[in-house]
Amino acid sequence: MFVAASLLFVPGSRPDRFAKAKAGGADLTVIDLEDAVAAEDKASARGAALAQVAEGPAGWAVRINGVATAFGVRDLAALSECGTLPETVLVPMVETAAELDVVAGALGDDCPDLVPLIETPRGLRHALEIAAHARVAAVMFGGGDFSGELGVDLAWEPLLAARHHVILACAEARKPAIDVPYISLDDETGLADECGRARRLGFSAKAAIHPRQVPAIKGAFAPSAADVAEAREALDAYEAGGGRAIRFKGRMLEAPFIKKYRAVLARHEEQTNA
Repeated sequence: MFVAASLLFVPGSRPDRFAKAKAGGADLTVIDLEDAVAAEDKASARGAALAQVAEGPAGWAVRINGVATAFGVRDLAALSECGTLPETVLVPMVETAAELDVVAGALGDDCPDLVPLIETPRGLRHALEIAAHARVAAVMFGGGDFSGELGVDLAWEPLLAARHHVILACAEARKPAIDVPYISLDDETGLADECGRARRLGFSAKAAIHPRQVPAIKGAFAPSAADVAEAREALDAYEAGGGRAIRFKGRMLEAPFIKKYRAVLARHEEQTNA
């Protein structure tokens, strides 16, 4: 089960930054072989990523290049031949579930959890079949490329409809949704605001591009002590009332709200035990 609330990307071409990135405290540290790496550095970045994972895969993920590209084919070939696979593989620019079949087929029975990125209108149109793929642990909204496809700013309002679509697909497939990184590194207020919006919309996690973004993301997506206490109190009251609709803190407490409170406690337990 995918329980990460925070993901931190680090360029595969900068192995000198791997240790610092891991020390940033994100639930999953993603070595990026795609957008953050120039074409001439792809081979060395791939080697550095696999060498790092070989030291111990726990907490490490690798974002490969798109499977429809020559670099992506080489990434898959290297992964299929290495002795240690990362905990998670992020697959960019996914537009159909068939692309995930390619990854799963190449990596075989030991295929790690896959996290496809929805980054194009076509991918968004097939979001449900992508999210429902058996190897998919979570789905990430790739807002950077998506905003380029639409010709709009990487901002909340222009991408809200796309975010809604990803959330609905993930909800139907019962998979967590991960939000795009917030790119204004010095805007802590903006980061906190977007984290709050994403969580209220239904996202379970958010990616980061700098270690200093991680604490805000983890704080926003982890149930607070008050959330956990209220959930336990509500469930106790509901069970004491015989599992029927009751009045709780001035509000009606019935089955749909109980589902939400149980989800809060499940999330708390997952993150506590991760």
